[in-house]
Amino acid sequence: MRIEIPQFIWIAWFVIVSIATILATIRAIVGPTNSDRAVGLDTWTTITTGFWVILALYFFQYILLSVSMVYAILSFLGVLAIARYLERGL
Repeated sequence: MRIEIPQFIWIAWFVIVSIATILATIRAIVGPTNSDRAVGLDTWTTITTGFWVILALYFFQYILLSVSMVYAILSFLGVLAIARYLERGL
């Protein structure tokens, strides 16, 4: 079943996700400590996962939901590896 969502809502979602991505990127680059950079990277990957979900809904390509799930799992494991490295080294 397809639900028609007005175009201005799609535009608002894409603008909000874009602004959030820019802010997370700035946090990951400028962060004063390595922990802040790791948090910025984790935020960026979470926002990107949400963007994949929005794209799946927009294009009615629900295979992108599986892609976003795999991306979320891999980014979680990556952030765990970074956190472990920052905590006491690999």
